[in-house]
Amino acid sequence: MRDIDQTLDEALSAEERDLLRRIGEEPGYFAQALSIFGGRTGWVSGVLMVVQGIAFVAGVWAAWRFFEATDALTAVRWGIPAAVLLLMSLIMKMAMWPTIHARQLQLQLKRLEVLLVRDR
Repeated sequence: MRDIDQTLDEALSAEERDLLRRIGEEPGYFAQALSIFGGRTGWVSGVLMVVQGIAFVAGVWAAWRFFEATDALTAVRWGIPAAVLLLMSLIMKMAMWPTIHARQLQLQLKRLEVLLVRDR
């Protein structure tokens, strides 16, 4: 992959290199993960993370009570909410991944746009 990037870099003119330099490198994993809290819809991700955290803690607490249960009815009473809360927590967390991938895609589209403009 680096060979392709190096070949493209050598083929670009100074103006195009300047455009690519302004776009910047691909951010690291943690920078991408934290970027979901920025922008106009960052507050939604923040609220989602708070709700996800509460659901996870409640699910762990219900699971603890499930494993302490001595009879079947008590186990069912705590087991079903534990499973639902933990799965809900996981689903909310996974709902944030498309935002990260969309930002990666935007960066790659900007790079592709620079390459297409060069060929005109």
